[in-house]
Amino acid sequence: MKILVTGGAGFIGSHTVDRLIEEGHMVRILDNLQQPVHLKGKPDYLHKDAEFILGDVRDKFILEKAMTGIDAIYHFAAYQDYLPDFSTYFHVNSVSTALIYEIIVEKRLPVGKVIVASSQAVLGEGLYRCQEHGEMTPDIRIEQQLSKGDWEQHCLCCDRYMQYLPTPEQKINPQNQYAMSKYSQEMIAVNLGKRYGIPSVALRYSIVQGPRQSFYNAYSGAMRIFALHLYFNKHPIIYEDGRQIRDYINYRDVVNANILVLNDERANYQCFNVGGGHPYTVVDFYRKVEQVTGKCINPVIMKYYRYGDTRHIFSDISKLKSLGWKPNVPINKSIEEYWDYLNSQTNIEDILDYAEKTMKNKGVVRAIKQ
Repeated sequence: MKILVTGGAGFIGSHTVDRLIEEGHMVRILDNLQQPVHLKGKPDYLHKDAEFILGDVRDKFILEKAMTGIDAIYHFAAYQDYLPDFSTYFHVNSVSTALIYEIIVEKRLPVGKVIVASSQAVLGEGLYRCQEHGEMTPDIRIEQQLSKGDWEQHCLCCDRYMQYLPTPEQKINPQNQYAMSKYSQEMIAVNLGKRYGIPSVALRYSIVQGPRQSFYNAYSGAMRIFALHLYFNKHPIIYEDGRQIRDYINYRDVVNANILVLNDERANYQCFNVGGGHPYTVVDFYRKVEQVTGKCINPVIMKYYRYGDTRHIFSDISKLKSLGWKPNVPINKSIEEYWDYLNSQTNIEDILDYAEKTMKNKGVVRAIKQ
């Protein structure tokens, strides 16, 4: 097939491009090389056999050009950040997805499948159980609670602490601007796909780890933050008490999921969680990073929190596993690969202080009231 990958110069996109070409497909990349994610321009890891178009997915003329002659589309281009420029998330993520379907219908393009990159963030705070009142999906923790260092989710009925549960696809409760924009992409893809007979799939990635993650994207997650702090011999900040549950997955397992849903018609018109299948606390993950890298620097804990973060989130991946997929790469391998990638680079700027100050000034990172 001839396949378009929007955001194909990025982390997940570029690895998917490599795999598609390896399997004999012709691949076209559309990417705007947005800064600061691509701070140094077009990355040198892009596959030499992939056609590259520089452009913005919100530009209908450029997008239509990129979609000409295409059999399938992976839509990875997205805006990710913690900053409160709310409209940008929807302008980039929602509008670009709607444009893809608009062009397919308007130009009657024979696109056989559209695969949209969604996020675990769509699940919001996820599924919890109160010992007395059963299962529920709580909303975002409010400032009054967090500023006192009260981290856990309380039952809506009795105020007791609740136990997190693996969260399946049907539990939808997006809480921040990024999550809401991602859920809008899912609805556009699945519903317009059904209406116009365009097979479509949305994949909700958990925290994806591995080489090629941008060092300059504040949304890149714990791996980037911890590895850069150790690289520059600094004490990393672990928000809250570090006991938050997170779900990490290696990029190769994600690429396997991407390929599976391209080829399997059973995936059509559905959303799937794509996670690592094992819960880790943030502190446990940091200790693993220390172990793999051989560096030991005590983190700063219980001083700050990131407003809008979920307390615990762990994806139930049984639905995707029912199609024959499963995560295979252990977390230590993800850390090792990223650390090796970081140490193979030259001229890595220390932007940690700048990023931290920016988020504090914007009210994203806040201090606990003593």
